[in-house]
Amino acid sequence: MAAHRPYPDLGALLAAADQAAYDLAAGDLAEALACEEPLPLPQGGGLAAHTALRVGLAEYQRRFGHAFVICLDAVHPDEHLDHVLAGLRLRLGNTPEEERAVAADELRALARGRLAQLARPCPPVGPHPGGPHH
Repeated sequence: MAAHRPYPDLGALLAAADQAAYDLAAGDLAEALACEEPLPLPQGGGLAAHTALRVGLAEYQRRFGHAFVICLDAVHPDEHLDHVLAGLRLRLGNTPEEERAVAADELRALARGRLAQLARPCPPVGPHPGGPHH
């Protein structure tokens, strides 16, 4: 992607990121998954929910050999815990091949969100309080 920059707009950047992600070989996907940090525990919920989450994340790691990745960009923070638990329950039933495809889709969504965040314009810099300094 770096070789083709600059991109004319965010849409072109995201399209290039999607294309690069779809072109990942199995080894590249494994490397990308290995570099993902463990999911931070979502706020809220009780002890039972957090215990279920810890157990589910450990089982996922044991079964698939990498951190559980899920994009929560479109999910309200109050719903993160329920969304992650539901995703874990569903995805623990996947075969390793099915889960690689789902994890790749989640990585693409995470990359899109990260790129959009990085590409956001910086707020304008205004004058310093107290006027200009000489």
